[in-house]
Amino acid sequence: MTAKVKLDHAHARELLRGMIRIRRFEEKCYELYTQEKIRGFLHLYDGEEAVAVGVAVALETRDRVVSTYREHGHAIARGMSMESALAELYGKATGCAGGRGGSMHMFDAETNLYGGNAIVGGGLPLAVGLGLGDKLQGQDRITVCFFGDGALAEGAFHESMNLAALWKLPILFLLENNLYAMGSAVSRVQANTDFATRAATYGMPAESVDGNDVVAVEAATRRIVEAIRGGGGPQFLECRTYRTRPHSMFDAEKYRDKAEVAEWRKRSPITRFQTWLLDNGLMHQEEVDAIEAEIAAQLRNAVAACEQAPLEPVEDLARHVVSEVRPAPPEPATPGPLIDSTYRECCRQALIDALLRDQKVFMMGEDIGAYGGCYAVSMGLLSEFGADRIRDTPLAEIGFTGAGIGAALAGMRPIVEIMTVNFSLLALDQILNSAATIRHMSGGHFGVPLVIRMATGAGRQLAAQHSHSLENYFAHIPGLRVVAPATLEDARGMLWTALQDPDPVILFEHVMLYNMVGTLPENAGAVDIDHAAIRRKGRDVTLVSYSYSVWKAMEAAEALAKDGIEAEVIDLRSLRPLDDETIMGSVRRTRRAVIVDEGWRSGSIASEIAARIQESCFWHLDAPVGRVCSAEVPVPYPKHLEQAALPQVADIVAAVKALPGIGQ
Repeated sequence: MTAKVKLDHAHARELLRGMIRIRRFEEKCYELYTQEKIRGFLHLYDGEEAVAVGVAVALETRDRVVSTYREHGHAIARGMSMESALAELYGKATGCAGGRGGSMHMFDAETNLYGGNAIVGGGLPLAVGLGLGDKLQGQDRITVCFFGDGALAEGAFHESMNLAALWKLPILFLLENNLYAMGSAVSRVQANTDFATRAATYGMPAESVDGNDVVAVEAATRRIVEAIRGGGGPQFLECRTYRTRPHSMFDAEKYRDKAEVAEWRKRSPITRFQTWLLDNGLMHQEEVDAIEAEIAAQLRNAVAACEQAPLEPVEDLARHVVSEVRPAPPEPATPGPLIDSTYRECCRQALIDALLRDQKVFMMGEDIGAYGGCYAVSMGLLSEFGADRIRDTPLAEIGFTGAGIGAALAGMRPIVEIMTVNFSLLALDQILNSAATIRHMSGGHFGVPLVIRMATGAGRQLAAQHSHSLENYFAHIPGLRVVAPATLEDARGMLWTALQDPDPVILFEHVMLYNMVGTLPENAGAVDIDHAAIRRKGRDVTLVSYSYSVWKAMEAAEALAKDGIEAEVIDLRSLRPLDDETIMGSVRRTRRAVIVDEGWRSGSIASEIAARIQESCFWHLDAPVGRVCSAEVPVPYPKHLEQAALPQVADIVAAVKALPGIGQ
């Protein structure tokens, strides 16, 4: 199938004008940077204009674009106004993302631009998720994912290509091979520079084209887009081009010869196309001059507007970290008859309810389908809901977590299961740099309504690499909500509430709780995840904990009661945000506090809570705040050493009895 470009006068003018607009915009940005009107990193698109323009004219307005940190050209080619783009670089409130993203993070819902990305290859998994979301919803959309040659060395590239091909997603992977990843020449860092062949090994059509020939880029893109719309699955297009500016404005450019740059300038896509048009009488110099004059006027107006545009007020600093509109906490239902259950079964039933309630909910993760999940939580769900909604993934945490984020951006309600908390470190880039930041960087254009479930904790002799309690890592990150169900009711209801949240929620399930048995109302439903719960009333000391350690604190409280010490036990439930009101209210009554945390003491959640208590309740305290945490060693394999390393009931009792004045 050969797609043809109808190169009549109007279209030729559109292509040339599009490339000149990008070039003149970038030249103005260079000038403004030297005047310190634009700061931070600035990556200019000079020399690559044919790629952005050739691709953009082959797309529909409804199609989505995921970009890189060199995205000015993509944004302008997609239809973003110069004023909106330039104001973003100025950091002004009138910028496309309200000035919050800057040069490397341009977002625009109106043009379906899902952001530049400062992380090399970071946009690839998001594109997979956008494509997956569109496929699951039957949308006739294509996602184009731009990335540079440096991304081909990243794991995100390989994981994303595999997922897209596996699921036959409507994605065009667009490699802008400009021969240099920052200062690393492709020839110096890639063992195989035949990138199209490499991409083809993932089972998708792949080809290369001269990226400095705007007509060739458009023709290839039109043909590929037609094939993808026809159900052909993902395709890969390499556009061989060259950036004629430094990597960024900080780049001294010592890694390549000036003669090489000069030679490539002669092959500039604008020079080539404009010369060809003039030589063949398809345009006249007067028309080119008129285009230049029009663009110069637009730039003058854009600069003038940006100079006068307001900055976002400091009072709005905390805007767009999480959604300003959140659903009201659920009203508790009148409890029905009690039934026997387990923590595992409550987690499983929560998943079933979610899948039945909302067709946009689906699950994704390693071995959750045919295997039934590492902890058997999703056992049987594949046969009940099918492979589209119980989606087994490869061992690719970056890829499938990023895909979950992208699917949430596309309107789905994904539940991503990361098998165990230590594996989440492989996905931390996507969680930290995308899920937690997109709302902020996009100035509120986009939110990520995603739930990530993972098992956490120690106690099963799984040794150092499978016994982590890393909740503090995630509770540290603005933009996330972090919850940890300790009871059967919370295991049953927290997922329900989390799926109503407009922001990403991390849900931790402790491995030692799955077999816990108990009773709960048959009609148990959504629970309030905003507030801590007082699990036991007391007057002498407040025990603050979460997850499995709540039950150790409860047992310690019973032991203390035999000695006349009445401990109040608080189950945090939410680790971000913390319910300071409940914690501080209890401490002001009891005047003492001990925090129980299975994480390591240094930098722990216990450390944060202790600091907050000191700040808020110092004059109410009759004793220093105590902490009972894991020993600062990798969790050992032998049972007796594992137990010695973890907080135990006796440790909690001893910590309370060591407080000055306790029991007197």
